[in-house]
Amino acid sequence: MAKSTDRYAQRGVSSSKSEVHAVVDHLDRGIFPGAFCKIGPDILTGDPSKCAVIHSDGSGTKSTLAYLHYRETGDPTAFRKTAQDSLVMNIDDLLCIGAVDGILISSTVNRNARAIPGEALAQLISGTEDFLGTLREYGVGVHSGGGETADVGDLTGTVTVDSCAVVVMDRAQVIDNATIKPGLSIVGLASSGQASYESFENSGIGSNGLTSARHDLLCPYYLEAYPETVDKNTATDYLYCGPFRMSDPLPDSQMSVGDALLSPTRTYAPVIKKLLTENRRHIHGMVHCSGGGQTKCIRFGTGVHYIKDNFLPIPPIFKAIQKASGTSDEEMFRVYNMGHRMEVYCAPDAAEAIIAQSESFGIAAQVIGRTEGTERTDGQNHVTIRHAGKTLTYQLGH
Repeated sequence: MAKSTDRYAQRGVSSSKSEVHAVVDHLDRGIFPGAFCKIGPDILTGDPSKCAVIHSDGSGTKSTLAYLHYRETGDPTAFRKTAQDSLVMNIDDLLCIGAVDGILISSTVNRNARAIPGEALAQLISGTEDFLGTLREYGVGVHSGGGETADVGDLTGTVTVDSCAVVVMDRAQVIDNATIKPGLSIVGLASSGQASYESFENSGIGSNGLTSARHDLLCPYYLEAYPETVDKNTATDYLYCGPFRMSDPLPDSQMSVGDALLSPTRTYAPVIKKLLTENRRHIHGMVHCSGGGQTKCIRFGTGVHYIKDNFLPIPPIFKAIQKASGTSDEEMFRVYNMGHRMEVYCAPDAAEAIIAQSESFGIAAQVIGRTEGTERTDGQNHVTIRHAGKTLTYQLGH
């Protein structure tokens, strides 16, 4: 088995996106420069009391797993999960600025029509509409703005699913992560288990790190059978080098490996809608632990030392990835959510109420850490993770 200090990079993926931030961090950061999403003035109506956000994200390479499932079983319904993945990666980013109403979202499907026929495409489209309908049942104001399907066989061997969301909101209602400061509690909301609004158990994998998760868990059979699912510029040592077929049981779990990898990205929208209704004044910031995993927080607040030392139980999917690949602890926490994908930064005396509200939806939560003043002489933010007797440290750009 190939070894690397950064298996993610060996597969052509940047977990820190440092080269991207080197460019965009010098661009205009909007009227709330410390917020989780870029926020601009409301140029649609010109109302100075409002602001506008346009946000884009997608399911990434997770769509490849739905393709593998479809090819292996003939069942196209896994693409409904892919639709949810793309939507949630936008909606849950918007939650972090306090946007829970008036969200208009559109999706773009780029497919190879030979690989993704009409029945699979139909599941992507209907899955989008059904998921948005479920969110509205829980009071989240999100609506479909249509979408686009492009047949681009020259660009993709299978399918990509991306979404774009637009929202106009009151400036006074914005959650601004610039207010994250020393002295706060960090409440983590679990990524695994089964929420009251979910119909099946979720492994917690989300939609980050799936390039590595897929190749580290699935066996060489998939490289031979489905060469259209790999980047031919990646060394074969890093392609489908795991021990499992998708139908194999996931160790220490009731799920199969395929079901665990296909678990749709959980939305926290119903929970955050309730939190903002009842506890907005106590919330100083929220972080969606997507790209960058447990180090995502480092980009928010000023002069903050993020200490995370009381993690929820690490879900079996992440343990299996690390055991199969030999990936370092440092990389695991930088790439994956490791058990909680939403963080609420609050006054310590509000933590108990926030935990109770999350648990009322069947989602485990606990205080996973705290914020203190930076210990760096340059005043920059940094992260310390303590888990299983190990201490991991992270700083910007590393």
